[in-house]
Amino acid sequence: MKRISILGSGWLGFPLAIELSQANFHVKASSRSQERLTHLRKAGIEAHAYDIDVSDVRKNTHENDFLQADILIINITSKSIEAFAQLISEIEKSTIQQVLFISSTSVYTNSANLDSAAVTEDSLKQLKPCPLLTIESMFQANDHFETTIIRFSGLIGYQRHPGRFFLTTNDDDSTYCKTIKNPDARVNMIHRDDCIGIINAVIKQNCWGEVFNACASQHPTRREFYKAALNHLGEYEPVFSGQTDSVGKVISNQKVTEQLGYSFIHDDLLNFTKMPFINSVG
Repeated sequence: MKRISILGSGWLGFPLAIELSQANFHVKASSRSQERLTHLRKAGIEAHAYDIDVSDVRKNTHENDFLQADILIINITSKSIEAFAQLISEIEKSTIQQVLFISSTSVYTNSANLDSAAVTEDSLKQLKPCPLLTIESMFQANDHFETTIIRFSGLIGYQRHPGRFFLTTNDDDSTYCKTIKNPDARVNMIHRDDCIGIINAVIKQNCWGEVFNACASQHPTRREFYKAALNHLGEYEPVFSGQTDSVGKVISNQKVTEQLGYSFIHDDLLNFTKMPFINSVG
């Protein structure tokens, strides 16, 4: 039985751990939250308190064998280059053969030309210097294991309803919608069901040493998307800025659909009635 360790078991990692376990992988999952660790154990997942942001990541290995696995899925928000350097050193001493690093399409720059070509994995000139890109490169350059990077776009689904992204409260606890900027820019979004589906596809097809952009094929404008999202909630009117100089980008998912043969579950980003929200684990 292949062993998979998941570093980070929050909104995405928790349901991913359950799905991989149900697919007969031996799954280990980490969290810094004792409550989350309890939930993992109740779900039948081997849970570990592993934290790369401690002063010395080696302290984690004194407590458990989290890195004794075949595949490591890294799904955390830390952007600490030093912490990841320590983690890589520990991976080199482990049984890990492949790493799947969850990244973000935020590594690409926005453009004032909203009609510019879609951004692909080969759009190297649109990559911007940032810690996340440096961390990606650190994993790609290491020859002790193979790394595939998935750059997810905006994450939606279940507890992450985009209609709530711009809602805030007044001092009297009344709720209102903040002004939504760049209304004419296109959105790049992906539902959690498709995040898990793409991760599954990479693992099942042994597709290592690759970089994938991952987002739905449709790219409505922010005006269209957030209006539909707020209408789905049924309570709030969107407020858009009057700017005429929106900036943004359109992310291509062509490599995911062609190389992995992946078919998106939630490709119509304006059809909120068919996208699951709220009631789920994670």
